[in-house]
Formats: sequence, C-alpha cells, structure tokens
Amino acid sequence: MYDPADGYKVVFTASTYDETQTWLLEDEYEPVEGRLLATEV
Repeated sequence: MYDPADGYKVVFTASTYDETQTWLLEDEYEPVEGRLLATEV
C-alpha cells in the first residue's frame, strides 16, 4: 500500500489480498475512486 499523502511511501505490504483487506479494515481506511499504477509514482 502506498500513502499518497507521504510522497507515495510504502506503508504496508502483504502476500495476499485478504491480509491487505484485513489491514485496511482494522485501520478504518475508506476506499477511493480510481487507480494508480505503481510505475506512475
């Protein structure tokens, strides 16, 4: 996961989608519209 508010610094990595989803839900993040490729950062 990249944090756009912190210069797109990596703030979390996981080996599965489920781990990432759990992390997001625990930290109460909200989804945003659109996507950004890591190569564009």
